[in-house]
Amino acid sequence: MGVVAATGLGVGAIVGGGILALSGVAFAVTGPSALLAFFLNGVIAFLTASSFAEVSSKFPQSGGTYLFAKKVLSVEAAFMVGWVVWFASIVAAVLYAIGFAQFGLAVIEQVRTSLPWFDPDWLVGKGPASILAIGATLFYVIRLTRGTSGGGQLANLGKIIVFAILIVCGLWVACSRTPEEIQRSLSPFFARGVGGLFQAMGYTFIALQGFDLVAAVAGEIKDPEQTIPRAMLGSLGIALLIYLPLLFVICVAGMPPEKTVTSIAAENPETVVALAAENYLGRFGFFLVLAAGILSMLSALQANLYAASRVAHSMARDGTLPKSLSRVSGEQHIPRQAVVLTGVIVVAIVVLVPDVAAAGAASSLIFLVTFALAHWIAVLVRQRSLQRPPPFRTPFFPLVPVAGGAACLALSIYQGISVPSAGVIATIWLVAGVVLFLWLFARRARLLDASSAARDPETTTLRGLNPLVLVPIARPASASGLVAVAQALAPPQAGRVLMLSVVVAPKDWNPEQEPTPLANAQSVIAELLRVAAHSGNYPETLATVAEAPWPEILRVARLHRCQTLVLGLTELETDKVNHSLELLMNQVDCDVVVLRAPRPWHLSDVQRILIPTRGRGGHDRLLARLLGSLTRTIEREITFLTVVPEGTSSGECRRLRKQMAREFLDLCPANADVQVAASNDVIETITTAASGTDLVILGIQRFGKRRVFGQLTIELARRLDCPILLICNARK
Repeated sequence: MGVVAATGLGVGAIVGGGILALSGVAFAVTGPSALLAFFLNGVIAFLTASSFAEVSSKFPQSGGTYLFAKKVLSVEAAFMVGWVVWFASIVAAVLYAIGFAQFGLAVIEQVRTSLPWFDPDWLVGKGPASILAIGATLFYVIRLTRGTSGGGQLANLGKIIVFAILIVCGLWVACSRTPEEIQRSLSPFFARGVGGLFQAMGYTFIALQGFDLVAAVAGEIKDPEQTIPRAMLGSLGIALLIYLPLLFVICVAGMPPEKTVTSIAAENPETVVALAAENYLGRFGFFLVLAAGILSMLSALQANLYAASRVAHSMARDGTLPKSLSRVSGEQHIPRQAVVLTGVIVVAIVVLVPDVAAAGAASSLIFLVTFALAHWIAVLVRQRSLQRPPPFRTPFFPLVPVAGGAACLALSIYQGISVPSAGVIATIWLVAGVVLFLWLFARRARLLDASSAARDPETTTLRGLNPLVLVPIARPASASGLVAVAQALAPPQAGRVLMLSVVVAPKDWNPEQEPTPLANAQSVIAELLRVAAHSGNYPETLATVAEAPWPEILRVARLHRCQTLVLGLTELETDKVNHSLELLMNQVDCDVVVLRAPRPWHLSDVQRILIPTRGRGGHDRLLARLLGSLTRTIEREITFLTVVPEGTSSGECRRLRKQMAREFLDLCPANADVQVAASNDVIETITTAASGTDLVILGIQRFGKRRVFGQLTIELARRLDCPILLICNARK
């Protein structure tokens, strides 16, 4: 979509439905100052759109607030945001579908009044409204599965023309009124004081919601860094250019001399716009409002279906909804399954839920809360985007996001107090989502998040993290390989690598009488610095004095709260080394990576990697992070291997291979494969498969004081000639 289509999406979602449905409520609670209420809401909406535009220009992918939370907060926070925003957009689509049905039935009722012979029985009851709402929903579902446009340009053009006619004709009538008559029409301006004004703002802010849908589909917009801000601010500006004159016309030209807009709105809040148009345009004005209502509801229905399906698609792509929803088809890469599921839920709510008013209030509450969250995220993005600032930058920072966030939060609190059921519905939906996430999606979502964060180091910076990788080094000759692994695990510009040299000194050691340990430590540090300078990377160094190396490594790891501990090992043969290493690994609270590699060994030379696996293990998250780090800049061939007993059926092997593909291939680039080998000799099979590979990654687990290195691990380490990485996750 270009600027016109993207702006049309925002206009389609904003203009029409809100003003027709909520202007009567605003006039009833505050009188003519509804004009001021909409204006102030417009100011808040512009502040919010500015924050949305800044963050969207930084992350021009589909997902909206869900994507913002994923990039800046965490995958868990992103799921909760995406889950409620998906629900809010679906409910908004339901309300617009039902609104279209009500306007459609109003038109049919006018036809019945004009044609007495046209009086079919099937138009009585809820059935006709449901049929019209479902029909409109299915029409747009089919349309959205065939193309990516969500703006409904014809409907947009039609309703803008209708509103323009209403405004121009109303202003023409208003010009014929004397200043005294105009003043009388606008008096009392604050019908219920300042309290009524704030009450009207709380009721009607949702009438300006819709600009955020542009961010929800940002991945399908051309030149998003420039188009998204223009489309958001442009659609909001068009909405206010229609809303404010129309409200003025309703007050001045649409009210009979003997009545005020406050009294008429109190008696007929749903039809005040239609009654006003009928007062100065006759029946033609009434039908114009009906036409505007139908076109507005249809365009908003299409826009919300479109945006909701893209939020679902983005969540599925990140593993927080079923993977099938992430599939796209056709040259336009349309997420048809996400579109269909969203439409099915809309139809189900139309059919099964008798009163969606409370759900609509919950939708408003959710949007307000997520708008406040977007302001907060905008502040974090501006502060943490050190390497690549957002292309569009909100003026008067941080005043704009702070003021906008506070206003959205205040309106959401008001909404929760005025409609308690809205908060209850939102809470129930959120709790249901948390249960589903932990039960079905948490593991895969966290693995995908670890992998994507490793491939995109800026994510670490945006989340405010500064992970430390600790590398104890006793032999300078092994430093280059260990530091290379550590630097792969430490995100550039965000992570830190700390090389530790422990000076082992006996009890009652006198450095002046026996300077050898100090001299050794100095030579080790000098060699570490030389290796670091030669590689072009500059990790930190630390030298400490202790009676034994292993307890000192544990102390430093805990003191610096390191994320990963990288250890070097020549062989897994001596019980003494095994016992000390296992004791350290069982006590340390971070991820552990153990490297056994010949000297010299360079990680950059690794092209083929073999990963023996037996399904889900306790090292999966670290494996995802490691693979993301290893494939960040270099394309490598990765093979996952599972060994099953001889005699396993071919069908079972195919099933297992498909399961492995689902488990692991999302963690790697396209150059990856899974293999299932049938053999009763696991060690020999893995050894044979490892011939010709540059690195073998083995997952190990730790359970309190139990052995870490099992017999399989030790035997493989003895027989494999290639470098080995032994990995295990931090203890939970």
